[in-house]
Amino acid sequence: MAEAMTSTLTAAGLLDRERSVAGPRFNRWLVPPAALAIHLCIGMGYGFSVFWLPMSKLLGGTDEAACKSQSLLAEMVTTSCNWTVPAVTHTFEMFIAMLGFSAALWGGWLEHAGPRKAGFIAALCWGGGMILGGIGVSMHQLWLLWLGCGIVGGVGMGLGYISPVSTLIKWFPDRRGMATGFAIMGYGGGAMIGAPIAVALMKYFGNGVASNGVAATLIVMGILYFVAMSAGAFGMRIAPAGWKPAGWNPPAAGTVKAMITPHHVHLNVAWKTPQFWLIWGVLCVNVTAGIGVISMASPMLQDVFGGHLIGLDVRAELTPAQKAAVVASAAGLVGLISLFNSLGRIFWASVSDYIGRKVTYAVFFVLGMALYLSLPTLGHLAMAGLFVIAVCLILTMYGGGFATVPAYLADIFGTQMVGAIHGRLLTAWSVAGIVGPFLIAAVRQAQINAGIAHTLVYDRTLYILAGLLLVGLVCNLLVRPVNPKHYMSAEQLAREKTLQHEDRMVGDAEHAARGAFGIVGVLAWAAIGIPFLIGVAIAIQKAAVLF
Repeated sequence: MAEAMTSTLTAAGLLDRERSVAGPRFNRWLVPPAALAIHLCIGMGYGFSVFWLPMSKLLGGTDEAACKSQSLLAEMVTTSCNWTVPAVTHTFEMFIAMLGFSAALWGGWLEHAGPRKAGFIAALCWGGGMILGGIGVSMHQLWLLWLGCGIVGGVGMGLGYISPVSTLIKWFPDRRGMATGFAIMGYGGGAMIGAPIAVALMKYFGNGVASNGVAATLIVMGILYFVAMSAGAFGMRIAPAGWKPAGWNPPAAGTVKAMITPHHVHLNVAWKTPQFWLIWGVLCVNVTAGIGVISMASPMLQDVFGGHLIGLDVRAELTPAQKAAVVASAAGLVGLISLFNSLGRIFWASVSDYIGRKVTYAVFFVLGMALYLSLPTLGHLAMAGLFVIAVCLILTMYGGGFATVPAYLADIFGTQMVGAIHGRLLTAWSVAGIVGPFLIAAVRQAQINAGIAHTLVYDRTLYILAGLLLVGLVCNLLVRPVNPKHYMSAEQLAREKTLQHEDRMVGDAEHAARGAFGIVGVLAWAAIGIPFLIGVAIAIQKAAVLF
């Protein structure tokens, strides 16, 4: 499918892997902003919640009594009843599931095709999927919204997520964690930029009524994202075989850290090793715990602290105006979550370059258990400020887990096929994206049904999540270097390099990418940094309500 979509452009050579080899004037610090351009766009997936309520109010004058009895199948094609919020939120579940599925399915192809071709297809799918979803909204066809934003967009999200990974790791062999942290930071922060834009566009196109502007907003944002992601894809460059940063030399044989291999493991072998499944468990548990908190952060804050968020007693009866103020205060937590989720990715991934990936995950699990176990006590003591700080720290480690795992895989399995191996590993995210929210919602409802006070309904869930982190800690401690029998032989490695067209890549490894940062570097980072900082400012402004 991917080959057919780009046959015309490939004939012209624009997307060929060998056409994207860096020349002598290139600078490796131009690769992170290209990767960020892709990740900041697909990171809007975290901000799609701004569409759910307006999507449920697209039609006026509907027969609500008759609409309540319709089935989900009827809801998929109805033009006379509004969609329910649960029905439209299936879009989120679909593109998260497709992210893992497409990354696992096409990860091997991506390694051979290169980041430029994969990034461009990601732009077509993510941008085109949003446009198709906008058409579905304008026609009021739920199935078309699911197909566009959920399925097609999810494929674009998966390819866009993993396409820069192996490229960045090869450009930054001296700082693997920091390099992948930069790109994946963009995914965590995409909602900080995209959500305010979406809200403003819905207001503009809807003449103040958000529901009237949903379709046009999706279409316009799809076009904007296609352009930005395409620019990122064409900005990607590949390091010639044998390239290394000036003044840096790989550790000599016998001095390499025990957990970092100079060898390579093939994708078809890597996923069958115990190391792969232990790291899969590490990521799955870390994400399950974090996403469980993300999915219920705002209602958890409201249930636990209630009127205390606006200076009243926790048990005080609230007026409608006071309830609205509590909701607004808790909503500020969403902005903080996005900010700490994003910044935690670059922080922890960079730290892992110095203390090691295994130690970094050990910190996640030990510190995480302490924080999860402390949350119920902080809630009982009505210490809202410390509660929020603890949640934000948890979210830095949630994001940090995503950013650190590509470097962890490169350490264990080598760099030759790390993008494809990372794609397979992301199925852990798909599983966690279902298990985490379901677990915390189910336990919460069971506690409410048992008559537990709303201020206490999250205690058991938080203790369960702390227990899950203990499982993750054990998995992490069991990770050992791969058995040498799994390494690719010289012949296998040569064949893989041929499949990646390295034999046709003309590049001077000694002199490539020695250019100055210059005005191009300043402009590239400004194009990414300015919108990101604006998003940070908006998130801080909204979160200020909490304090």
